[in-house]
Amino acid sequence: MALDRNVVAAGHQATALFWEQGSQQIEAFGRKVTTTASHLMGPLGDPSSNAHYQHAMSGLHKELRRPGIQQRVFSYAKASPTELVRSKLSTSEIQHRALTFLPDDILRNLPENDNVYSLFQGFQATIPEVAEEDDEHKSKGHHRLPSENLKLLERGDQGPNEPPSLNKLRRDRDKANHRLEMMSIRKNMCSVEIHEIDNKIFNLNSMRKIVLERLGDIEQDELQAEQSLLELDHQIEEMVEDIDDATALDKPVTPPTELDPEDPASDHEVQIMNESFMSASIYNKLPSPRSSRRQKPARRKSIPIRHEHFEPGSNIREFQAHNDMITALDFDVPFGTMVTSALDDTVRVWDLNLGRCIGLLEGHHASVRCLQVEDSIVATGSMDASIRLWDLSKADYAPRENRFTKGDQDAEEDNVDDQPPPPHPSSMQDCPLFSLEAHVDEVTALHFRGDTLVSGSADKTLRQWDLVKGRCVQTLDVLWAAAQASATMNSSDGLWRATGRLPDVSADFVGALQCFDAALACGTADGMVRLWDLRSGQVHRSLVGHTGPVTCVQFDDVHLVTGSLDRSIRNSIIDWVPGTQIWDLRTGSIYDAYAYDNPITSMVFDSRRIVAAAGENVVKIYDKSDGRHWDCGAGLVAEADGQRPAIVEKVSIKDGFLTEGRKDGVVGVWVG
Repeated sequence: MALDRNVVAAGHQATALFWEQGSQQIEAFGRKVTTTASHLMGPLGDPSSNAHYQHAMSGLHKELRRPGIQQRVFSYAKASPTELVRSKLSTSEIQHRALTFLPDDILRNLPENDNVYSLFQGFQATIPEVAEEDDEHKSKGHHRLPSENLKLLERGDQGPNEPPSLNKLRRDRDKANHRLEMMSIRKNMCSVEIHEIDNKIFNLNSMRKIVLERLGDIEQDELQAEQSLLELDHQIEEMVEDIDDATALDKPVTPPTELDPEDPASDHEVQIMNESFMSASIYNKLPSPRSSRRQKPARRKSIPIRHEHFEPGSNIREFQAHNDMITALDFDVPFGTMVTSALDDTVRVWDLNLGRCIGLLEGHHASVRCLQVEDSIVATGSMDASIRLWDLSKADYAPRENRFTKGDQDAEEDNVDDQPPPPHPSSMQDCPLFSLEAHVDEVTALHFRGDTLVSGSADKTLRQWDLVKGRCVQTLDVLWAAAQASATMNSSDGLWRATGRLPDVSADFVGALQCFDAALACGTADGMVRLWDLRSGQVHRSLVGHTGPVTCVQFDDVHLVTGSLDRSIRNSIIDWVPGTQIWDLRTGSIYDAYAYDNPITSMVFDSRRIVAAAGENVVKIYDKSDGRHWDCGAGLVAEADGQRPAIVEKVSIKDGFLTEGRKDGVVGVWVG
């Protein structure tokens, strides 16, 4: 009992001591808190008068005087943020965070997790292919003896009262269900893969459009660079000629001998000069030797290739070019410069890359019926019986002015229906070169190559022009030459003949022609295609086959293709004899012919295709490489919308770049 009392008394003393010490610590902590609060919240006075403040500051100074503390503070002040991060993180952790970091742009494009099956199920779905191979091997007789353990497992799965056949059927059913589930997973995987491929195709098509636009900008910059190079070449030539002229003026010049008015020989020479072939109207319009210096045609060194990356039959551009029927159109190169004429008595020049009108060629007093564009030179034949030549390289036009920046893109989208700005009235004032006037009726066909131009007119004549001197050097009477050819060849092939159809009042006497050096091919209203020798002015050969007026003629080194109002296109094979410069037909027969439902009003071919306007709202195309006929134009696109575009009147194609003009004045640009 005494021992128990001592134990209890010791316990009470320990408890009292614990509470006494705890109360002392609590009182000390309370004093510190009270002193700190009174110092922070009390009146602003001298902190040095407070003993607790002085005690705290002395303790802080002691700590700061320690070398270790000073070294750590100094190193912390000199450390960069990168070193601070490295001091807190290990190298492996930094590398892991750098490799696993994903920017917000990538995280924003993450696909939604809408898959029905998990990744493990998709992986498991590929395993049955091995199981199927094992089944096939078993079916072929490659049996594997089951082990004793497998037999015991099969017996364990079997019920006490179930026959072995029922258990086998259940296992087969489970296998079939599992196989069906795996097939469903694989089918879903194929569907997801197809969607991913579609998304990739869409993204690739978007990238393709961007690259095509970039290619178009490069081709425009290339054209600008070629024009700048051409201007520099012309400036160099002019400077060289000026230097040569200055050198020639420094040399003594022998004065010309004056004609004696009393000398009869001089009177005869004056009479010959007055009766020269050149008319007074042409002579007065000839430029002086100094002003006759005209620039050479700007032949492009580069070839545009952007249209080759479009699908055949794709529409590039379509715009309202005129207010009446298109009578003629031609262009120099794909995405280059196009010239169109119509019955609204206007001739317009277009930038095919921007679909913008550059300007108007003004000078004719009536509608232009035919024209040709060769490099930068344009020849136009009009119903006023005149021919005019123009140099488009002198046009005042800046293609870059029509482009808009990204800042103006929103304003441009708001004005989608607005037409391009009209051309400046004086943009083409420096383009006219000279006029050729000798025909007495409208000019219906022309073709020029080099310094020679041949024109055909309703006055039943063909005229050959020298573009250097600006005068007519030969006149060919079609009826007289045809009669002479028939008399020479003792046949009636060259005679003017009836076509077997009622005369068409709208058919031109000279429907089309093309020249090459001394060779000339001409199609006329009697359905004949005559080959002329311009040196002798006589018909060399006549092609018989068409039963209606010939409206279009074109030839190259091998083929001569003609189109007629008899609704057919005929193709002949011809040989060019280099030594004599005479066209020589192999057999004189027709090589091939294509029949259409309507008259042929226009036909052009390039190295691969023959395109024709055959009285429909589509362009008829024949691919010479594979012999395929197909249609291209607005008529195919408008059938789905219930619209009926106007009939195509004129076509032109170069290197697969196709332009077509319609009766309502609309011009379409396509990939042929």
